Amino acid sequence: MVKKKLILGLVDISSIFLAMIMSYAFLSEYITQTYKIYFIFFVCVVSIYLIVGIRIKIYSMINRYLCSKDIFKLLLLTSLAYLISGCSIYVFIYPKVSLRYIILSGLLSLVFIVVPRLLWKQLVDVSNRKKLKNGKLLKILVIGAGEGGRLFFETSKNDPNIDIVAYLDDDPKKIGKSLYGIEIFGGNDRLAKVVRRYQVDQVVIAAPSIKGEVYHHFIDLCNQIGVSVKKMPSVEDVVSGRLEVKTTRDIEISDLLGREEIKLNQESIESELLGATVLVTGAGGSIGSEICRQLIKFNLKKLVLLGHGENSIYQIHRELTYLKLDNLTIIPVIADIQDEHRLNQVMEEQRPDYVYHAAAHKHVPLMEENPYEAVKNNIYGTRNVALAAKKVNVKKFVMISTDKAVNPPNVMGATKRIAEMVVTNLNEEVGTKFVAVRFGNVLGSRGSVVPLFKEQIAKGGPLTVTDFRMTRYFMTIPEASRLVIQAGVLARGGEIFVLDMGEPVKIVDLAKNIIRLSGYTEEQIHIKETGIRPGEKLYEELLSSEEFVDKQVFDKIFIGKVTPINQEVLADFIQALDSQDTSTLRKSLIEFANQR
Repeated sequence: MVKKKLILGLVDISSIFLAMIMSYAFLSEYITQTYKIYFIFFVCVVSIYLIVGIRIKIYSMINRYLCSKDIFKLLLLTSLAYLISGCSIYVFIYPKVSLRYIILSGLLSLVFIVVPRLLWKQLVDVSNRKKLKNGKLLKILVIGAGEGGRLFFETSKNDPNIDIVAYLDDDPKKIGKSLYGIEIFGGNDRLAKVVRRYQVDQVVIAAPSIKGEVYHHFIDLCNQIGVSVKKMPSVEDVVSGRLEVKTTRDIEISDLLGREEIKLNQESIESELLGATVLVTGAGGSIGSEICRQLIKFNLKKLVLLGHGENSIYQIHRELTYLKLDNLTIIPVIADIQDEHRLNQVMEEQRPDYVYHAAAHKHVPLMEENPYEAVKNNIYGTRNVALAAKKVNVKKFVMISTDKAVNPPNVMGATKRIAEMVVTNLNEEVGTKFVAVRFGNVLGSRGSVVPLFKEQIAKGGPLTVTDFRMTRYFMTIPEASRLVIQAGVLARGGEIFVLDMGEPVKIVDLAKNIIRLSGYTEEQIHIKETGIRPGEKLYEELLSSEEFVDKQVFDKIFIGKVTPINQEVLADFIQALDSQDTSTLRKSLIEFANQR
């Protein structure tokens, strides 16, 4: 490393010397000064250049990754050295020094210092590309010549494995022009022609604002011409450090839904959670772990990760600890929410200010077969967590509920509705504020239909849909988690918050989209209707007719009207559940949950 820096330093000195010799030779008939003056000038320029250059670390630059910022630094350094030296000679030594000589030698020095570095960078790039030309160099067509396309080029240009060969953009002002010397073509109809012309290996969508139907269009086009299609990572992935801009990812089903990104009231959340201790139950699950990822952005004092599965808690604890967040203590706790004594012990030790209760059994058919387990976890477990939180005066308790709690025909939905009753009935004017947040299915969760469809495609199909008429509400895990946190800040006690899930999606349409995303057609991967399973509904609801109130308290967050229930009646009902047989238990749960 020292040898390399020494060589670069000698090259720069030689460049400055050559520039001065050439300038002197060219302007000799106009110069009357002696060699001595110009030797002093040379020493002065070189001294300033080296002293300042070492200070600003110009010899720590990696020349093969030279960027515009590095070039500007070199230009500024050279100009500064000549300006200070010229002024010094003029003021202190020889007022008649040739200004033309100083300017010409300075310009030549700029060229001689910068150009060799650029040539070296180009030679290394060409050499690397030659090594990779045997099918390993990825030729990319970028969709979008805006800010996204620019960022993708900036982060990819030094990667010898990537060659951006063309841009495609529908903006008439950009068509026919170039970005970084790469031609911009217009019109989606040109996609196939450009792919064939440049022998494109991959299409990358670098336009973050495009709609879901546009993704549909590009996926169909790329599938037809047999080229893979990817997209740039989201802003969230880049900012969090999970992915680089140049790291493309597959287009997900959430992209096709085209849901707009949720904008939170950051100020209100930060002011509420600043320096707080937060406990999340089910912290290793899909929703619980994402709530934890979102919470760490708000300067907490302590985050307690509570869960029953040691591996899932280990994974989220390792992920968050790896981020090395200042002033945040992350505590993993293995505990079963059915263990009342253990929960009281944890609450007493950790003294949380806020509790997000995400732990629950959520699988409808499984809970239909195992109603006692649904009762133990969803009802008794929720009651245990809520009462333990109340004992230590937690400020706010937020329960994660589901749209399946509305008019439930199944055990899972019924137990979640009764859990809502337990939580909202605990609310009092003074003390812990208890609320529930209700939303539909989340894309990508471990129990969702999307992983099942992907598994079935990997096996060659068919994809199984219980009923082609079935619809469900969907949102992404980060979106749901953000809204849960925002709802917790808005909570005043006793509310049931309902998240705006957008339009319901047909499950069969979801299956078709996943087939297309996987690069297949419906002729290659069939969809099979298997019949509704026990406890399933064709259509889900977010509010019953009695609960509906057209009151939006935040973007995509509504408040439903809570149906009051007598606490003694609720307590007696829950106490009697243990003594019932399976069929009676299932029936009584559904009847009680649907009472008005």
